[in-house]
Amino acid sequence: MAEAADSQGTHTSPARRWMRRTASVLLGVPLVTGLLAAPTVASPLTGTPEKAAVSSTVDVSLNSLAPSAPVEGDTLVVSGTLTNRGKETIDEAEVDLRVGPRLSGRSSIDSNAKRTGYLPGVDAEPLGDPYTLEVSSLRKGVSQDFSISVPVDKLPLDSAGVYQLAVSLTGQTSSSSYERVLGIQRTFLPWQPEESGAKSKLTFLWPLIASAHITAETASDEQQTPVFQDDELATELKPGGRLEQLVSLGSDLPVTWVIDPDLLASVDAMAGTYRVRSGDTTVPGTNQDLAKKWLDALQKAVNGDKIVALPFADPDLASIAHRGKNVSGTLSHLQTATEAATTTVETVLHTTPTTDFAWPVDGAIDPSIVDVATSAGAHKVIARSDSLEEIGNLLYTPTAARPIGGGTSAVVADYRLSTVFGGDMTGGERSTLAVQNFLSQTLALTKQDEEKERSIVVAPQRMPSAAQAQTMARALQALDDGRWTESLDLVAAAEVKPDAEATTKVPGSSAYPKKLRSQELPTQAFQDIRGIQDSLNSFQVILTQPERVVTPFGNAINRSMSTSWRGKPLEAQKYRDAVRTYLQGLVGQVNLIAKSDVTLSGRSATIPVTVQNQLVQGVDDLVLRLTSDNATRLKLNGGGAVAQQPVAIAGGHSQSVKFDADANVNGQVQVRARLFTQDGTPYGDEMTFTVKVSELTPTVLLVIAGGLLLLVLAGVRMYNHRKRAVASDTSDGGGGEPEQPSDPTPDTGPESGDPSGTGEKVDR
Repeated sequence: MAEAADSQGTHTSPARRWMRRTASVLLGVPLVTGLLAAPTVASPLTGTPEKAAVSSTVDVSLNSLAPSAPVEGDTLVVSGTLTNRGKETIDEAEVDLRVGPRLSGRSSIDSNAKRTGYLPGVDAEPLGDPYTLEVSSLRKGVSQDFSISVPVDKLPLDSAGVYQLAVSLTGQTSSSSYERVLGIQRTFLPWQPEESGAKSKLTFLWPLIASAHITAETASDEQQTPVFQDDELATELKPGGRLEQLVSLGSDLPVTWVIDPDLLASVDAMAGTYRVRSGDTTVPGTNQDLAKKWLDALQKAVNGDKIVALPFADPDLASIAHRGKNVSGTLSHLQTATEAATTTVETVLHTTPTTDFAWPVDGAIDPSIVDVATSAGAHKVIARSDSLEEIGNLLYTPTAARPIGGGTSAVVADYRLSTVFGGDMTGGERSTLAVQNFLSQTLALTKQDEEKERSIVVAPQRMPSAAQAQTMARALQALDDGRWTESLDLVAAAEVKPDAEATTKVPGSSAYPKKLRSQELPTQAFQDIRGIQDSLNSFQVILTQPERVVTPFGNAINRSMSTSWRGKPLEAQKYRDAVRTYLQGLVGQVNLIAKSDVTLSGRSATIPVTVQNQLVQGVDDLVLRLTSDNATRLKLNGGGAVAQQPVAIAGGHSQSVKFDADANVNGQVQVRARLFTQDGTPYGDEMTFTVKVSELTPTVLLVIAGGLLLLVLAGVRMYNHRKRAVASDTSDGGGGEPEQPSDPTPDTGPESGDPSGTGEKVDR
């Protein structure tokens, strides 16, 4: 009993309440007079100016309202928190419920949602006893929870529609000894006691999209173990994480799944062996079980539901349209990303998705975005009503689908419903207000013209947080009984007969929001991507297993165009740089070994040039070309200035390629060596070395021959002289002459076929 009293407070007697309110009116005359100088605002009910009474001393937080859309026989429970933001203690306060008259439509809901302060004559009177909660004292800076319960049949609810519900705190302070409203919070109460005759068809998109986590790098093993740039995806997959919540909540909701296939590919890769970059090295990933559990839950959740697959990695269509389409190759990447979508979803989820929808950021479109969106085969563009605004005197919200020319349809999501769940939803108040706003807007929309059955689409934020997903789920669960809406999947919504009076004119490029344009990828990003693709094209043609490189780099290129990079220019540049650097490293593993100067001591010789392949796979279709800068002095392969030979090397091996060379004149010749692909495209850097020619001419040979003849004659003379001396010694009886030592070791070695070294001398 004590706990209940603390929670609910003590009810005020009718006599005491009458006396306090009478005193409040009498003492409040000076206050009203003082408020005449306050700023004026238009009354949302009458359209006439009202004096604004600022009531912000107490923050009234409305944390829960259940049920969100009551029916006859329900009891409404309103709970929240009171926080004294003033400088004085508040005494003899009371918390009241106020239910205003039925609002006239969606615009009235909008204007009432913007009001903050209490407006006498505009805000409804308190509901009164016994549904008033007394708060004896609320000290400054102190918060206190409250909860008020009231049977729905005690509320002044009339016909079906949307009513404003407010919670206020009235009290007094030591400096103001009269009662006044010190704080108020408003929300909306949808009231539909009976099932609606006409129901709006409601399509709610449920996006499964994440930022890029996988790099272009793979291990050199047979499985090509993927390398993640971080392990943050696991945080989103774990219980309570963003992606885990989206799957667990969405499994029981009437939604259309909108999935980025890259997310499926990333989690599928995580479910196997994977590595995570850590500084200059990589470490084993450890979240396989988490990834497997999430994929299993997703497969069960989407079973039987419609799946719309975005192009792989969710490319930024507006950035491509405004900054990238004129850079060669950009649109072809969008085409391959679309083709990869079907394959990925079928492989991971074992179901065939729809790939006929394009979803520009925030549904903002212009002619160039539509052209790009449809260039990859999509015929339906998910737009938003703040981009495709209605013109004329249309007094109701039209059906979402409509033709926009060229065989393309726009599916126009409702702006109010699509943005109501944005912002921070971690607090109970914002979540509660968002749910009540969503329910009230859908009911007001249905009531606009109950003879028109319309199809409405909700396209929320692209990557909802866990709290936002929970709020969206609460709103949809309140509509689950189909009281004034019926669920419809996106494919069916796109086929609904268009409203003849709805606008079909795509806004011009100047109407595209400046804020969104400032977040786009720059043209330089697409130029970087083109450079990476050009390098990849040259590299893959020499590989014996090109798919080991084409697939991971193709996916990385698609990730470089992702919508998730919006507002993150430095992170996007860093990702592209990492892809380019890794590719350059692979290309550089097939190269020419540096060669020192070569000396030719003869008219002809063989010049070896060594090519090494440090890749794990073989290379083929390469040509090594040697060019002599002076064909008069040094000719290659039988008389030309240029010679070339094919190159094919197994992984982890080197090959020495030999070229015949003929020298005619002494001197130095610069020789250039370079690898080319079969189509003549240069591969890698050019290598230059010097060939020194030291040819033996006829004059030199005559001089050498003359010198040898003199040596021979001198030797004969010495021989005869010694012979005579020996004969003389013999006749004299002396000892024999010492034996002449043999010739010294020759100063030339055998020919070597090994690659030339420093100061190499090549003989033939």
